[in-house]
Amino acid sequence: MTKLTQEHLALAANTIRGLAMDGVQAAKSGHPGAPMGLADIATVLWLKYLKHNPADSKWADRDRFVLSGGHGSMLLYSLLHLAGYNLPLDELKRFRQVGSLTPGHPEYGHTDGVEVTTGPLGQGIAAAVGMALAERMAAARYNTGDDPVVDHRTWIFCGDGDLQEGISHEACSLAGHLKLGKVVLFYDDNGITIEGHTSLSMSDDAKKRFQAYNWNVLEIDGHDFDQIDRAIRKAMRPSDRPTVVICKTHIGKGSPNKQDSHEAHGAPLGEEEVKLTKRALGMPEEALFHVPDDVRALFAERAAKMKRAQGKWKRIFKLWTKANPQGAKQWKAAHDDTLPADIESVLPAFDASKPLATRSASGVVLNALASAVPHLVGGSADLAPSNMTWLKDMGEIKPGDFAGRNIHFGIRELAMAAVMNGVQAHGGFRIFGGTFFVFSDYCRPAMRLAALMGLPVIYVYTHDSFYVGEDGPTHEPVEQIAALRCMPNMTVIRPSDPTETAAAWVAALKNRKGPTALLLTRQNMKVLNRNAYPPAASLEKGAYTLWQNGLGTPDLTIIATGSEVEIALEAAQQIEDRSVRVVSMPSWELFAKQNQTYRDRILDPACPRRLIVEAGSAFGWERFATRQTAMITLDTFGASGPFSELAKLFGFTAENVLAKARELLAR
Repeated sequence: MTKLTQEHLALAANTIRGLAMDGVQAAKSGHPGAPMGLADIATVLWLKYLKHNPADSKWADRDRFVLSGGHGSMLLYSLLHLAGYNLPLDELKRFRQVGSLTPGHPEYGHTDGVEVTTGPLGQGIAAAVGMALAERMAAARYNTGDDPVVDHRTWIFCGDGDLQEGISHEACSLAGHLKLGKVVLFYDDNGITIEGHTSLSMSDDAKKRFQAYNWNVLEIDGHDFDQIDRAIRKAMRPSDRPTVVICKTHIGKGSPNKQDSHEAHGAPLGEEEVKLTKRALGMPEEALFHVPDDVRALFAERAAKMKRAQGKWKRIFKLWTKANPQGAKQWKAAHDDTLPADIESVLPAFDASKPLATRSASGVVLNALASAVPHLVGGSADLAPSNMTWLKDMGEIKPGDFAGRNIHFGIRELAMAAVMNGVQAHGGFRIFGGTFFVFSDYCRPAMRLAALMGLPVIYVYTHDSFYVGEDGPTHEPVEQIAALRCMPNMTVIRPSDPTETAAAWVAALKNRKGPTALLLTRQNMKVLNRNAYPPAASLEKGAYTLWQNGLGTPDLTIIATGSEVEIALEAAQQIEDRSVRVVSMPSWELFAKQNQTYRDRILDPACPRRLIVEAGSAFGWERFATRQTAMITLDTFGASGPFSELAKLFGFTAENVLAKARELLAR
């Protein structure tokens, strides 16, 4: 093995700086400053300590590396290319171009080696905390002897912007509380943001802040290779505390005229300044995207070493598999996200004589499914008794104790949603998280990233309408359902009764291409007698005919979701002189996936009249409207009072639905 000298490290770091400058300059947009400032730290970490195998970017026991400040993506792309991932140099030359593997911010599932999508600042920190939590949970499940099969770290690079965002507080507080000692966060403390110096808006004492979180705190010169090396070795010592390394760095390191300037943050340095910088760094001035042979050799040697490390792990894993056949079976099912073939058989039956809130039904269903799916884990934002998300007798995650399956996220909705992303992206678990539906607004930035990444996380959103009642408008979701439905790749399911709720959970677990939001009631709902009505499994099609008097094309179609299906059905069954169809439409997204023949069978184009009933905003429902459509929706913020009185006030009664139906039929 080549002994890495200061000269080797400097050459590699300067190569990264050159690639970053050239990529941003070629694109005529981007952020060169952070990659140039972090190049020294990244070089030491990637050439000496990061455990990964570029030939197998999905190695289960690899270290996770997260660049939270995704705007500095040329740093990550340069590292991935040099390390030997499937990212050719030509792709660096196509930085930020349509169809390239080097988009402006790193994208999970798009570029080999990218562990998580990081765009909005702070999200990467929180997702990385989720990855570290998943590592500890997996270690508690599978490690049985002196040679662990789960033993990796999570490394994070972040900047001032990440730490100014509130999500960083939520996530770092949780990480310190849980004692996630295998997290190492490098804080790029360069004192510069887009508008100028951080002193314009920030005077935090980062050291005291992280000490208060119960983290280890190290402070170094981020350009001193010896200090970087010592800090990493200290951070790798066994500890029950995460570690933050506060790195004093120079943004745009090496640029004669733009180092330590906000001009280096978010714009190309300019062709002349790039040449001057390369000259100052001892790099060829005219060569674009230049990688010295010595640097390629250093990274190739490291890659070969890491390939051997994975080979050693494979031998350990093979021995572990033989010694733990049941554990190995569970490992495979968890990492493949395999569900029992007869998953529907474990679903509980609900008594048609006993009304039940769909949130309560969800709790019963969730516990039944958790027994059949051991890798299903999750928790709530301090609302488990209300969300009914507690897995009974399945243990809980505690500081330093990760053997349970219930996670106390605390009152940290945004961090919860982002941590869920990290757990899911890590692999080996299927995760859910719960809160009141109105607080989905707190979760939204992380939900959007889950949808973008195609992560199959499950949100349990209860108290789904104005039926929250006495809590008043601040807690009554009105526009949230429309907001979720307009998010690409988000599947929203609002079941109408306990049995549909069970089917909704199965649909959520089977959806592996993106997140699912389950919207559940606080108030009790009748349990439909499925001997008299179609099976609840019809939910998987998104909408189905629940009831119709008469055959063929109806005179009126009533479309309802969730709790409003009950009053729609009650109203329709009072109309005897005309043909009326009641359609339960728990999911627009699932319905949209059906073929046109099926969709027309449920919403017959020949039926001129439609009545839409939902306790939420009318926004979006126009896609299902005809020229003779009426809507009973809620387009105010609600009010405070007993839900039964509010239902009358807002017109969500069978009597009002019946009156609106007769008005339509009279046209």
